[in-house]
Amino acid sequence: MKIQDCANCEIKSSATKTLDIDELKILGEHCSEVIFNKGETIFKQDALSSNIIYLKKGLVKIHITGPNAEQIIKISKAPTYLGIPTTFDEKINKYSATAIAPTTVCFIGLDMFKQFIQGNPKFSYEIIVELCKSELDSFNSTVNRAQKNIHGRIADALIFFYKDIFMSTEFSLPLNRSELGSFVDTTRESVCRDLTKFHEDKIIQLSGRKIKLLDKERLESISKNG
Repeated sequence: MKIQDCANCEIKSSATKTLDIDELKILGEHCSEVIFNKGETIFKQDALSSNIIYLKKGLVKIHITGPNAEQIIKISKAPTYLGIPTTFDEKINKYSATAIAPTTVCFIGLDMFKQFIQGNPKFSYEIIVELCKSELDSFNSTVNRAQKNIHGRIADALIFFYKDIFMSTEFSLPLNRSELGSFVDTTRESVCRDLTKFHEDKIIQLSGRKIKLLDKERLESISKNG
């Protein structure tokens, strides 16, 4: 395995920034960088896991296969860690991660990562902060999915892509209509119908997967009152 030059990495996590030069060298000796194309699986539900995964570049969907269908529970944008809770618990992945854009990840040895957790309080603190933020985001997402109507949930998704993912009012949806339906707990048909309605009402401009937000205020109002 090629030793990674973690000391000179320009996309360090907040936790990695707390490591000294010797710790960064150890990290590089237990880290492997892998590039995934769009649509490729990074890790699979129910498979054994012995690595912590750092999403260095790109975009992934986190999804769970339930009794009846696949459910997209989260879209994760680099840089962030993936799979910490499941890897630390039973070492069995409780969900899958799939690249929805060209993506680079670092597979980090679990035992070495645990040593940093146990021996470096600043490193541990930054990991806890990231896990807390992720949990709060999950709480908000659960409430919105449960209490908002379809219009509100689709408006939420468009605002999420605009503000959190692409930081632009013009973007190409990284999900197809069926996947977007899974992301907001509705059907493909409902997604198509609501996107078309937003287009006809001149809230967005729609062309295939390409989206341009024309009236952010109305979209945010639909989200808020959804």
